[in-house]
Formats: sequence, structure tokens, C-alpha cells
Amino acid sequence: MEVWKFGGTSVGSPQRMREVAELIHSGKQRWIVLSAVSGTTNKLVAFNQAVEKNDLHRGTEIIHDFEKEYDLFIKDLLPELPFQEMGFSILNDFITLLNLTLTSPFAEPTAKLILAQGEILSTHLFHLYLKYRGFNAALLSALDFMQILPDGEPDFDWISKRLSFIMEEHGQYDLWITQGYICKNANGEIDNLQRGGSDYTATILGAAIKAEEIIIWTDIDGMHNNDPRHVQNTYPIRKVSFREAAELAYFGAKILHPTCVIPAENADIPIRLKNTFTPNTSGTLISRETSGHLVTAMAAKDNITAIRIRSGRMLNAFGFLRRVFEVFEKHHTSIDMITTSEVSVSLTIDDKSKLSQIITDISPFGEIQVEDDFSIISIVGDNIAKAEKLLPGIFEVLEGIPIRMVSFGGSPNTISILVPSTDKVISLQKLDNILFHTHPLTQQKTNIQ
Repeated sequence: MEVWKFGGTSVGSPQRMREVAELIHSGKQRWIVLSAVSGTTNKLVAFNQAVEKNDLHRGTEIIHDFEKEYDLFIKDLLPELPFQEMGFSILNDFITLLNLTLTSPFAEPTAKLILAQGEILSTHLFHLYLKYRGFNAALLSALDFMQILPDGEPDFDWISKRLSFIMEEHGQYDLWITQGYICKNANGEIDNLQRGGSDYTATILGAAIKAEEIIIWTDIDGMHNNDPRHVQNTYPIRKVSFREAAELAYFGAKILHPTCVIPAENADIPIRLKNTFTPNTSGTLISRETSGHLVTAMAAKDNITAIRIRSGRMLNAFGFLRRVFEVFEKHHTSIDMITTSEVSVSLTIDDKSKLSQIITDISPFGEIQVEDDFSIISIVGDNIAKAEKLLPGIFEVLEGIPIRMVSFGGSPNTISILVPSTDKVISLQKLDNILFHTHPLTQQKTNIQ
């Protein structure tokens, strides 16, 4: 049994849906997790904002946009009756819900119900197309088995029990279609998984049913060794460990959210990243097996804020850092990097929404300095912390670039460097050359396997 997940680009047009249908139609039983059609969730977010602001004009515009977009979508995808009529019935229910919501007071549970409609719409239309083609497929609502606990974490015991029952009840089908991203919370209300969205659904599902493999289909050929938007001649990594993949995802590799790796790693189920546009390429395999490369890849994370706290009271003091961390915990803000000296601590965050409250609460600890517009560049590999020549070589190649912080040794897989965002691209390019092409630091061939 496999779990296949397709993102918004992969189902972003009728033609793409038709291609996905051909891809999954092999007679092998599998789960298919779908995202919303690309662009739909963003419009639903905008619609919720219009409702919250009581902006009826903007809300009506968005509804009309949906009507025009999905009218053409359904006519193309489902050219024959009665399937086209069923498609328009689904669209009509969606538009009716939006119209009712637009004239109602804003409420958070309703906003989450609206956000769920993108995945509900895409899976219903895709399932109709599969029926039109005569495929043996069932549409199973994620709301019947995907549930989170009060702390937002998935309720694995409940999910596993529900899936066992559902799979036994629908064992006659070859394909089980369901929604990514959406779930129910501990109060039984429609909610969402937030971190990792549909990818997270796929890995939770895969772990719960003990799948052979989880395949996440995107629009690129797996994880690359560097950011192809800024660096030439990048290449896909053929294999990488769960830990390496999580580090790359956390520090900027957009193809996968780091949270998604956790269920698969805990259940020891490999994840494969593949490209729907070139399905015959091998993509990237994520498993317990490491890449075997001292340096596997690099990634960069933008919009980083650096905070420095300087205080003589740190010297030989007990509990100082604990009190600092408690402030960030209080305001639900995670820390990316941290370095300390005898009298100061520097750390970084990527979420500034609670910055003013954080500064107010840590100001009594000492002198505070805040700087914006940084990027974290992370170099990830197999046991990279034991590379004696790597760090001096990095400093040498980045000579002239003002490095603000370095994190080395906290993880056996990662070296992270904080640089001004204006120097991010040139830093990636210089490091790419020295790590993956001329190779005086790694003394090994490129990572193509």
C-alpha cells in the first residue's frame, strides 16, 4: 500500500487532473491525497479577510472569480452529462456557502470551514472525473479520520483506529481519494493541519496505515543541492536521510515542510519526492539511509530578525537563559539560531508578529539590540560536524561578507550562517562553487547518484 500526494500545481488545471488520473491508474491499491487547485486557497484567505472587514464588494468579486474559473474548469474536465451536471451541483453548493458566509458575522470556525473548501472542491471534481473514466475509486473525507489534539498535534491512536475501519469498509476499491490539509479539532470542528498542510496529511496517513512508501508529487525533480532560483547548474539529490531532509526543509527548501518528515521517520516509512511533469525521473528518496556525502545540499531562509541581549548579570548566573526562553515560549515564537558569550546572547526568529511584546518582556534582562533583513544559510550533510577543514574554508570563501552569527555543533548534520539578506545570493553562489564544483573542502565527487 502506498500513499500518493499531489500538490496544487499538479491538479491546477483539467489537463493536469487528467494526467494525474493516468499516473495513478495502475490497478494497484493506494491512497491519493490532493491539495486544492493552485490559487484557490489564496483566494479563500482573501475572501475570509473580506468577510472580517465587512468588505462586501471585495467578497462579491472573489465569488464571481470563483464562478468564472470553475465554470470553465468543469466544462473542460467533465464534457459529458450527467457528470458535468454533477460538477455544477458541487460548484453551486460551494458558491452558496460563500454567499451565506459573506453576509454573516465573521467567526473563526466559519473561516476554517471556508478554508477547507479548496480541498473539498478539488477532490470532489477529481473523483467525478475518475467515475466518468470508469475508475474503481472511492472519495473518503479526511474529516472522518484526521483529527488533532488540543495542542494541535495529530491524534495518532484515533486516526489509526478510524483508518483501519474505513479501509476494511471500502476494501473493494482500487483508489481511495481524500483531502490534504483539513481535519477536525478536539472539539469536533473543522480545522487544518497548518504546518506542512497536505504533505503532513500524507505522512500522517502513511504512518498510520504502515504504508510501503509515501510519494509526494510536486513540480520539481526532488530536493536540489542548492536553490535553482539563484544558483546555476544545481541538481536533484537522489537520496537523503530523514534528518538531513528535515534540516533542509526547515532552513528553506520549500519542496517539503520539516514537520512532514516526523511521522514517516517515526514509522520508518520512506518518502519519495517526484515531479508530476517528468514522472519517469527518480526524484529524491528520503529514508533512514544517509546521503553518504559530507556536504549534501544548501538552503536559505529569509526574513530573519536577530536579537542580542547583553547583560553583566549573565556572568556565572544560573537560570538566565531559561528566563529568556520562557519569554519566547510565552509569545509562541520559535528560535532558529542561538549563540552565547559570557555576557551576551544572540538569537534569531523568523516570526516578527510578537516582536514588540517580546522586546518589552526581555528589556529588563539587559541591553537589547534588534536587527532585521537577515538570511540563514544552512549547509547540510552526513555527520558534517566532524569536518575539520570545512568551517575554516567557509570563512575563507565568504571573506568580505559580514557574517553575523554561526551555529556549528548543535546538529551533526548542519552548519548555519547568518548573513545580511543583500549578501544571500552571492554567498550561495560562492559556497556552491567551493562545495559542489571545485571541491577543495569536501574532496569528493558531486552528489549525483
